[in-house]
Amino acid sequence: MRQAMVRRPTIKDIARRAGVSESAVSFALNDRPGVSKDTRARIRLVAEELGWQANSAARALSGERSGAVGLVLARPAHTLGVESFFLQLVSGIQEVLAAARTALLFQVVEDVDAECAVYRRWWAERRVDGVLVVDPRTGDPRPALLAELGLPAVTIGEPGPPAELARVPGPAKVPGSSAVPAPAPVSSVRADDAGAMAQVLEHLHGLGHRRIVHIAGLPGLAHTVRRMESLRAEAERRGLGPDHVRSVVTDYSDAEGAAATRRVLAQPQAPTALVYDNDVMAVAGSAVAAELGIPVPDRLSIVAWDDSALCRVTHPRLTALVRDTAGFGRLAAEELLSVLAGGPPGVRESERPRLEPRDSTAPPPAHTDS
Repeated sequence: MRQAMVRRPTIKDIARRAGVSESAVSFALNDRPGVSKDTRARIRLVAEELGWQANSAARALSGERSGAVGLVLARPAHTLGVESFFLQLVSGIQEVLAAARTALLFQVVEDVDAECAVYRRWWAERRVDGVLVVDPRTGDPRPALLAELGLPAVTIGEPGPPAELARVPGPAKVPGSSAVPAPAPVSSVRADDAGAMAQVLEHLHGLGHRRIVHIAGLPGLAHTVRRMESLRAEAERRGLGPDHVRSVVTDYSDAEGAAATRRVLAQPQAPTALVYDNDVMAVAGSAVAAELGIPVPDRLSIVAWDDSALCRVTHPRLTALVRDTAGFGRLAAEELLSVLAGGPPGVRESERPRLEPRDSTAPPPAHTDS
């Protein structure tokens, strides 16, 4: 025999239990005047005891907040399970949101077009009050879309150009309503990728390395471009051209990191140092070097962009850029909550990553040609 479904409590149930009218319950739960402080507290206590939750459709019609913010990752799904960056980032975000009793609606999609479709659906359904946008891209369509929708956002990385936002058409109308949302505030939290790459090159160049390859991430991401440009500029400043210092792009996975490592180490003028855009690729590259009989760091130095437990337990321990990724997430969540509370949009800078030299970097072999 099929078990009967538990019925969700209604405003009528709360009114009956609290001994008040349904209108009093509505006033109390929607923070409207018309009931005393004691009555409001009693009604909310009864609502909590019954497990009452506001209906999302009713919330949308009344203009109330959803009590949630959104985060969409447009990354190949196979690259997310082993990369520690997003796990730490989300943990920092969740720490702030949980304290503010705000839910996090999270979704992984295949590409930016699918991400934009999620934003449109969330906006139409009033599922979220604002969004956290990761992986800013070159020619990024998302800032303009979010401004068009009137959906508050914080970009984790470089923000979209203001001139582009100024050319956005007027805000879209809410389905079934004649009202239009106000223009969305645009904020960002940023990390100094260029300064971090400068630290890496200074370290390797100081050790004597003159042939350096950067195993980079996805080519369309703004931070990938900034790291590559910084590497090139710092190399040129030291008199090293693209035949000595260069970047190759991957999808951030261990498989592509290993494949790129094999290719560059097989070249006649193989690099003496490799810089990887995440910890997973760096560990994979270290394993390839061991398989090829290339000792680290005696013949090859390795640097990982983001420090993690992987970098510290791998033998040899990997030199890495250390940053408070969870703190980065906390900063982004705090900024979004501030905007949602009516604060002005702004730009917050996270602390610059610092290079932690370990066992995987050393001077190149004395016989190495420059």
